[in-house]
Amino acid sequence: MNIDIITPADARYEEWNNRGANLRWKGHPSGIIPVSTTEELKEALQYAVDNDKRVVVRGGGHCLENFVVDPAVEIVIDISPIKGIRYDEEMNAIEVTAGSTVGEVLETLDRQWGTLLPAGQHPAIGIGGHISGGAFGFLHRQHGLAADYLYAVEILWVNNERQVEKVIATREEDDPNRELWWAHTGGGTGNFGIVTRYWFRAAGVQERDPSLLLPKSPEVLETMEMEWDWKQIDERVFKQLLDNFGEWSKTHSGADTEAGNLFATLYLLNKVTGKIMLKAVLSDCPEEITEEFAATISANLGITGRAIRKPMRWLEFALQPFPDIFVEQRAAFKVKDALLRTPYTPAQTGIIYRYLTTHNDVPGGAVGLATFGGKMNAVTTDATAFPQRDSIMATACNAGWMDPADEAKSLAWARGVYQELFAETSGLPVPGGQAGGCLIAHPDADLADGQFNKSGMPWHVFYYQDNYKRLQRVKGKWDPLGIFRHALSVEGA
Repeated sequence: MNIDIITPADARYEEWNNRGANLRWKGHPSGIIPVSTTEELKEALQYAVDNDKRVVVRGGGHCLENFVVDPAVEIVIDISPIKGIRYDEEMNAIEVTAGSTVGEVLETLDRQWGTLLPAGQHPAIGIGGHISGGAFGFLHRQHGLAADYLYAVEILWVNNERQVEKVIATREEDDPNRELWWAHTGGGTGNFGIVTRYWFRAAGVQERDPSLLLPKSPEVLETMEMEWDWKQIDERVFKQLLDNFGEWSKTHSGADTEAGNLFATLYLLNKVTGKIMLKAVLSDCPEEITEEFAATISANLGITGRAIRKPMRWLEFALQPFPDIFVEQRAAFKVKDALLRTPYTPAQTGIIYRYLTTHNDVPGGAVGLATFGGKMNAVTTDATAFPQRDSIMATACNAGWMDPADEAKSLAWARGVYQELFAETSGLPVPGGQAGGCLIAHPDADLADGQFNKSGMPWHVFYYQDNYKRLQRVKGKWDPLGIFRHALSVEGA
């Protein structure tokens, strides 16, 4: 056996076991196996299966829940050393190995071919889980989701005889493995096997030129940062700001919107932090769109906020986006997200205002709103495993803390505001009305816990809606023994 198993007795154990972004948990696996090639990965997986060890895979380490650090996990296979990005002439697609990070992918695409993938926000996120989770980035309104560009995927899976096999699945209509490809366009990670490689190419593109396979990097990128002092904000101003943001998002959410080049996030921070922030990214955005956005956001506020616009090169921004937000600081945190089909109501904005202004013992509590829509809404609900193709915004109730003593009240804050926001639908964003469910790339194990999910709907409805039965069939075929599982994993049909 050529694999390197790091055990708790090994001096390297703490370093390799301490790679998760969320300090809320720490696992204690009996072995951690870093791998740098697909062959090593295959051997490591076969070792875990042969020894009947509960096994999980870790890439970038940014899973929001304890899927990797579950106490039941015995073997962690770390694929972060498997890196590589190249043009595959045979596939006529850009090949990305699953250990690469979002930043590494964006840098190589831009420097080599002047292209981009509309992938994630933090450059340290692992591409492996990001793609299969259907996660979004800064340019999804302009170009769609990164998963929309997935042409093929290579998977290691375990057959009925407990043997590890390798398979490639493409989006070609005549590919007998096409459903396995489809499952990785938003079906979540850790469900069907281990992704080793992705290939990307825009749908309908046939040119055999790597510089034409993906969207071009923007010639001009500009950031817009707006900021308001909490001392100037009362409940009327707060509600007006959220109304302005929500109405702009609703008005400009269509697939053919002329404002698809503009993406923005509104950070509603606890009052004790002193400010509310808006961060926008303008990619080759017409000036009239930019001005209309700024005017809409500021309308009827009656207060003056700070606004800064800064031109940047795309790659400069992608590798260090908004340093005051995407800071490399590990903490314990809880994230509860939802996708919205209509803006928050005045009653809901009042709930957020109350939590941000009266729960000042939880300074890490915050609510975020991000613009969705645009090209990501140009895809039908079943074309990919990601079904929420009519969303206008994503929202998240977050709480972060450094002192373990603050965990209980921080969790109560995030769960409390979330439950009240969606009180009319049993405390959860039940798909079909105002809400469109949740995003599996931001998993929330509360949805599978009867203490918190009193909606009468199983957790998978929120993430997959009508696509779940199809995912179950894929699970039954490609993971017949249930080797790959976690708190929110797809169950076989």
